[in-house]
Amino acid sequence: MSTRYPFTAVVGMDDLRLALLLNAVSPAVGGVLVRGEKGTAKSTAVRALAELLPQVAVVAGCRFSCDPASPDPGCPDGPHGDGGADARPARMVELPVGASEDRLVGSLDIEKALADGVKAFEPGLLAAAHRGILYVDEVNLLSDHLIDHLLDAAAMGASHVEREGVSVRHAARFLLVGTMNPEEGELRPQLLDRFGLTVEVAASRVPEERVEVVRRRLAFEDDPAGFAGRWAGEEAALRERIVAARELLPKVALGDAVLLQIAATCAAFEVDGMRADIVMARTATALAAWAGREEVTSEDVRRAALLALPHRRRRNPFDAPGMDEDKLDETLERFKGDEPEDDPDPGPEGPGDGGPGGGGGVPPQGGEGPAPETDGVPEQAPAQAPEPAPEPAPEPEHAPEHAPRGAAGERAAVKAGEPFRTKTLSVPGLGEGAAGRRSRARTQNGRTTGATRPQGTLTKLHLSATVRAAAPHQRARGRSGAGLVVRRDDLRQAVREGREGNLVLFVVDASGSMAARRRMGAVKGAVLSLLLDAYQRRDKVGLVTFRGRAAELALPPTSSVDAAAARLEELPTGGRTPLSAGLLKARDVLRVERLRDPSRRPLLVVVTDGRATGGGPDPVGLAARAARLHAADGTASVVVDCEAGPVRLGLAGDLARHLGGTAVTLDELRADAIAGLVREAQVNRSVRRAA
Repeated sequence: MSTRYPFTAVVGMDDLRLALLLNAVSPAVGGVLVRGEKGTAKSTAVRALAELLPQVAVVAGCRFSCDPASPDPGCPDGPHGDGGADARPARMVELPVGASEDRLVGSLDIEKALADGVKAFEPGLLAAAHRGILYVDEVNLLSDHLIDHLLDAAAMGASHVEREGVSVRHAARFLLVGTMNPEEGELRPQLLDRFGLTVEVAASRVPEERVEVVRRRLAFEDDPAGFAGRWAGEEAALRERIVAARELLPKVALGDAVLLQIAATCAAFEVDGMRADIVMARTATALAAWAGREEVTSEDVRRAALLALPHRRRRNPFDAPGMDEDKLDETLERFKGDEPEDDPDPGPEGPGDGGPGGGGGVPPQGGEGPAPETDGVPEQAPAQAPEPAPEPAPEPEHAPEHAPRGAAGERAAVKAGEPFRTKTLSVPGLGEGAAGRRSRARTQNGRTTGATRPQGTLTKLHLSATVRAAAPHQRARGRSGAGLVVRRDDLRQAVREGREGNLVLFVVDASGSMAARRRMGAVKGAVLSLLLDAYQRRDKVGLVTFRGRAAELALPPTSSVDAAAARLEELPTGGRTPLSAGLLKARDVLRVERLRDPSRRPLLVVVTDGRATGGGPDPVGLAARAARLHAADGTASVVVDCEAGPVRLGLAGDLARHLGGTAVTLDELRADAIAGLVREAQVNRSVRRAA
């Protein structure tokens, strides 16, 4: 068995270590979501936590880790008699991003269930994680169908496996810990809310701390066992403190004054639902127990808010998580009642600060060490787009091509208009890409449309097709009773149709023709709306912009739509309109993405007025030829026509015809505009009938 890096040897990251330890003291807190850039030891700290958890008593021989004191009455291995008890270390089970549904929830032998009436069940990862830790690295990349099972298990404390009327249920209560890099995309709101606490981690900018990180890591890699042995004393002390805090936890009093502060804080920050109040109460109680106190204080409530509320304040994927700490302090002071004095040194970070036993303090190296970081989430200024500068007089569209970028022809970025709900854009045909919510596709979950012979393990039984396949052979197989004689060759896999996520590549015109007519704010608002729609439909997105003399890939295809929104907000405008360059750059991007992910179908969204004023002697003809290349590749496309004014040239419509796609105006892109047209048509029809 490989040696894990000691938890107490992790340098810095006080918030992360505190959040993990609070969950070790009180698993009811609900787990931890760790957000941060790559290479910040997120996974190292989580894996090290498992070594600190007390041993678990289980029923001997039970595959589902039933507690001998209160075994699960519905356990598939039950009923449990006096079979004895075993003690084993708490498990940390890792859920791979690419795991199958059967690997997560377990698999049922359908053939035995139909032929013999026997529930032959092979437990999955949810069963293995019961009464332990379920760890998901890159949790934001987890498939939707796996997230659905995680949500069900987290809500009910049990896992259900259903296969055509045959079902198995077992307990599945675990500490859910996830790590993610926000640059790769955000979590679904439902799963985000299931994490009790969240912390943001980043690499230290203090040279002394970075030196200590490297020193310890190299020492561990040279001699893992020896390095772990040097920290064994600190690990044992921290393990004993966790046990002591668990024993103290039931005695901690949560007074009415503290509950009022918790409720007032959640109301002041307008968090949805009541889960935040409950998580804050449990976290504050665990903080008091960790500090060795039997009463919760205002400081406990403050720390609990900084850990439990930032991720629950997001209203859309473009909102940065964070807390206004001044507002938090004002709310706590306003609703502060009579309470005991705060412990001046609760010591939440571990058994001692500053030495090796402090779980991350840097040993003295001559001179004063770095100033300690404040607890909680660092205060962040509200993310606000800069106010648009007063717009200069419109520049001529035909600016000199040799004008350098960033010169007088370039204009400051304008603020995006308000996002709105868009009409659904989809790729025609039937795909087989990653699960999502945009285009039709063959999926593991969805509406049953047919049956086929299984290729490999049977996952979704088509019962009626299986019965039809087995029925003609019953006499030859010697059937004598009521049971159906089923063989492996009779089994049929259900073919299901659902929705897939696509690669939505935006090609945005940022030339002077857009800025001169002051349409860029509306254009950015439309693209922002489409980005929000892409987030909700689980798409990958990319952004190509063209202006001046060339096009550039502003954002390579990614699952992080908030990164795309940030690039869009910063986008300046000005210069000529090299439409052909934008289309050719988009074709290069799609060609590479087809090699990387051939099952994910692309959707090209060109946002332009159709004008072309750069790129060669015949810019319009060049743009038409570039568009026809996309049509030859079979790329589904939509042109968002940004042309305005009483006189319209219809160039965007011509571009859509060359692309083999469709064109919609900014007004037609709004879903409410479509609904309004339908309502108007219904009213007119009713009037005609009445006449």
